[in-house]
Amino acid sequence: MQTEVYYKVIQFMLAPAVMISACGLLLLGISNKYSAINSRIRQLTEERRRLHNRFKDGVELDYLETTRLQSIAKQLGDILIRARLVRNAVSFYVTGLFFFIITSLVIGLDIVINSRVTDYVAVSVFIAGMLLVGIGLLFSLKETLMGYKIIEVEVKAEE
Repeated sequence: MQTEVYYKVIQFMLAPAVMISACGLLLLGISNKYSAINSRIRQLTEERRRLHNRFKDGVELDYLETTRLQSIAKQLGDILIRARLVRNAVSFYVTGLFFFIITSLVIGLDIVINSRVTDYVAVSVFIAGMLLVGIGLLFSLKETLMGYKIIEVEVKAEE
């Protein structure tokens, strides 16, 4: 009988552990996106700075350079929104991860205390963690869809 209890505890502790691993993978993927977005912002601001400096030096910008400057301004606004969406996704993933760690600790504490309260706390915190990760996924989805929109702006500006 005692052995069955330990197997159940291990089983209960496994769900948060799986979610901790899943959040780690989500964070790894979204961190790469965040880095790419930041690099793109730096590239565009450098290009904008170069074009502005040419204009300040008295060089008349031709049609293509003027169009490019307008395209950069539009893209920077959209990419900054994407960066905020990724930041929000990361924040929710990390908070969800924290909740899964708390869930594991509460389940471990329940072995010692063996109280109905810790059962409810563990389930509640786990569900809250799942909701947080779900919200993070929605931010990530919105960012992905917006990424396509920015590419459309770039392609149409070059036509």
